[in-house]
Amino acid sequence: MVGMKFHPSRDLSAGGLLIAAPSPRPVDTKARLDFPVQEGQIRAEAVVRYIEPGNRLGFKFTAVIEQDSPHLAALLTRLRSLSRSRGKP
Repeated sequence: MVGMKFHPSRDLSAGGLLIAAPSPRPVDTKARLDFPVQEGQIRAEAVVRYIEPGNRLGFKFTAVIEQDSPHLAALLTRLRSLSRSRGKP
């Protein structure tokens, strides 16, 4: 299992995220994701589901650390609010 630390982009949902990675990983690679955000630390296990040009990896969450789940929910709420305030759906 690959460990990755990064800052999330706005391409984030409760089911996974899309990130730019320094080196691509093959589809089905399992990873531990660790990202600090203003809401708190979020640690999750995920699997690569697709690769986009430019080394962007689409991850599907397979598990989120229980105590970090509220942080993920708060982050998603904040990102939705930012999108609405900027006129994005």
